[in-house]
Amino acid sequence: MRAAVLQLSAQGMSSTKLYNYIRIAHNKGVKLLLLGEYILNPFFKELETLSVAMIKEQAQHQSKVLRELSSTYNMTIIAPLVIVKKQKVYKTVAKFAPSSTAYYQQQLLINYSHWNEEKFFANETKAIESPLVFKIDGFKFAIMSGFELHFDEVFAQLSTKSIDCVLLPSVSTFDSYERWKSLILSRAFVHNCYILRANRIGDYADKDFDWKFYGDSLLASPNGELLEHLGNKEELMIVDMSHTDVISSRRSWGFKEMINKRT
Repeated sequence: MRAAVLQLSAQGMSSTKLYNYIRIAHNKGVKLLLLGEYILNPFFKELETLSVAMIKEQAQHQSKVLRELSSTYNMTIIAPLVIVKKQKVYKTVAKFAPSSTAYYQQQLLINYSHWNEEKFFANETKAIESPLVFKIDGFKFAIMSGFELHFDEVFAQLSTKSIDCVLLPSVSTFDSYERWKSLILSRAFVHNCYILRANRIGDYADKDFDWKFYGDSLLASPNGELLEHLGNKEELMIVDMSHTDVISSRRSWGFKEMINKRT
């Protein structure tokens, strides 16, 4: 399975870079493209200052563009997108496939005093359900937000689904570089699946913090190894993943087999 991560800063209403990079990815045989959080929409702190009408207009424009690109280039595009329904704002990850569109509503949102998405967005608070799961050419993906990677309960919902790769759009900042890398590699290893992470770049300055988004988009192997990663610049990372390697890793470590004997 050939996939790609497009590491960008916030693009606003402009689609020029998306067109250019998706065309390149298509020519390289990429079947799936992953974007980081807050690339198609302004960063969360900026969203707080915008009208619902403006957020809605931007989301509709970006959705239209990505549907067209997915259809034109026969590529599945995974893109975090802030959408509006009945005048309420929701944080989602959209899956634009050549013939369909689906949305995964983020289940667990950051709720810290300096970064309170839970308070701002209207996402439903309920029991944890399975993230969005889908296949491309027999290769099975799951989508979750970067913040949800912290929670065992989300992974528990995937335990019986034999996922080949978790797609992880994120917006990591501050001094979290090493912590995030360690967490991603550990999750990939204990669940014996690839994790493909797209983290945005750029910065946002407010009165209290200078938010620097450091990139480091990466691919972790089912054995918990760092296979590919980017720096802190605008880049396109193309990766190849193998279902055979996932199966081999699961057989070598036997984690699921040990649990299955006890259920």
